[in-house]
Amino acid sequence: MARPSSLREALRRLLPVAHRLSPHLRQERTLLAGGSLALVAEVLMRLVEPWPIKFILDRYTGHADALPGAKLVPEDPQHLVIACALAVVLVALGRAAAAYASTVAFALAGNRVLTRVRNELFVHVQGLQGRFHDRARGGDLVVRVIGDVGLLKEVMVTALLPLVANVLILAGMIAIMAWMDAGLTLLALVLFPLLALRTVSLGSKIRKVSREQRKREGALASTAAEAFGAIGTVQALSLEPRFSRAFQAEGSRDLKEGVKSKRLQAGLERSVDVLVAGSTALVLGWGAHRMFAGHLTPGDLVVFLAYLKNAFKPMKSVAKYTARLAKAAAAGERVLELLDQEPEVVEHPQARVAPAFRGALRLEAVRFRYDDGDPVLDGVDLEVGPGERVALVGPSGTGKSTLAALLLRLRDPEEGRILLDGHDIRVFTLASLRSQVAVLLQDSALFATTLRENIACVAPDADEGAIRRALALAGADTFVSRLPGGLDTPVGERGATLSRGERQRIAMARLALMDSPYLVLDEPTTGLDSHHRDRVIEGLERLSRGRTTLVITHDHDLAARMDRVIHLRGGHLHEVRDGVRDEAREVRHALPA
Repeated sequence: MARPSSLREALRRLLPVAHRLSPHLRQERTLLAGGSLALVAEVLMRLVEPWPIKFILDRYTGHADALPGAKLVPEDPQHLVIACALAVVLVALGRAAAAYASTVAFALAGNRVLTRVRNELFVHVQGLQGRFHDRARGGDLVVRVIGDVGLLKEVMVTALLPLVANVLILAGMIAIMAWMDAGLTLLALVLFPLLALRTVSLGSKIRKVSREQRKREGALASTAAEAFGAIGTVQALSLEPRFSRAFQAEGSRDLKEGVKSKRLQAGLERSVDVLVAGSTALVLGWGAHRMFAGHLTPGDLVVFLAYLKNAFKPMKSVAKYTARLAKAAAAGERVLELLDQEPEVVEHPQARVAPAFRGALRLEAVRFRYDDGDPVLDGVDLEVGPGERVALVGPSGTGKSTLAALLLRLRDPEEGRILLDGHDIRVFTLASLRSQVAVLLQDSALFATTLRENIACVAPDADEGAIRRALALAGADTFVSRLPGGLDTPVGERGATLSRGERQRIAMARLALMDSPYLVLDEPTTGLDSHHRDRVIEGLERLSRGRTTLVITHDHDLAARMDRVIHLRGGHLHEVRDGVRDEAREVRHALPA
């Protein structure tokens, strides 16, 4: 991707971001209009600031006739000084009030806009499925959603707004300087091209370093998230030194890029200092010569030098703005890159809310592959009646979990279709479809809140009785009653304060509260000891009664309790055995060793 070579290029790269934000910006047009008016008022106040001094100097050096509105200038020197002093105070107050109003208005509008963008981005990332999340790094996603959007918010107030104000001030000052003395104005601006060349030469490097720094910050966050997310495994395998070295290496690279960025920024700022001094010397020398020759008044020269000093302030700030806007351009590109990710599963525009299903399920010639690999499902046909319980068995990687993902529309098949009660699932809204398919994973995640909220998150209106009944159905009521806070006991992130078996039973209670006609169990007993395994299986027996159930399992005894056992191998259904198994050994024959 081409790099922005200057402030102008960085601004050009921010245009797509502004275009994407335009619907949100239109909602804040009143604030933006008010802020713009205040900004114009601030610029006018800045242009007026040096003039009271000119009035005093020219009045006392005998150039009163050259003053604008000379007839209105007080004859009494004391009155003139008082009037000019009051004018200085009033102009300063007016400028401060206008600057405050414009800053607050733009800051409020910017924060509102980018807060909505952050929310939109968060919802969008949650809606992406399959391959995106398979490849994405969680830490980098957090940096994009939190850090990159936050940087855009900060830059809008600390860089973009002052830049607009300074550009307007610069244009106004140059216009007045040219009106006062065109030749001296050209002399003052003769060094501007050198400054522009310097800005272009360093701007590209600042932009490149800023983008690399954002990548490093994302990598740093990903390394930390990976280590903290699997802290038990890290500690059990004594991998702390390895992750520490990786974190320190990323941190060192981030430090190197940060120092490089500051060095380039400082170099640009100091270049401006030198050019400002050179231009001031030229104007002072030639302006004094013209003043002594009678072509300029002392007040004109003072105003000219004040304008020149203030005119170079925006140019001096360009170095600072270049670095900030370069970072904002990099952050904006990363945000747009995320927003431009298309979900693999798209809800049809005319999708309708799913009716209450009875529980029939049919797969017709379903074919699916991951990326460019061989099909994991190759023309699969399957029919399951309402309330029937089916075990899916077979070697790992044969498509058992893929069937569950297809049923939930976390992915869509390449060919074929999936029908619930005779309806293609693609005609329904995702939310209404998924609300009728309850899923229990091998290690179901709990959230860092109370047990009550973990269970009731699927049914916020559930009363105490419904939650208690769900607990009993899942066989979790006994151990929950022994906890100090009962249902109000908080759990750690991902349920870390509970055992694996306890987490499974709380997740089962959550599914019991859903009361959905379809139940998908993906390796629900894997990794459990015999005690918790037995409790979970008992709960699943109760939970699955009357529900169409798909159990993905390597557990022989759990499979034996199902009405049918379906063996998947090589993307095909190799055998289907009908009838309830009374003996677990009959199922073991169908299961892989």
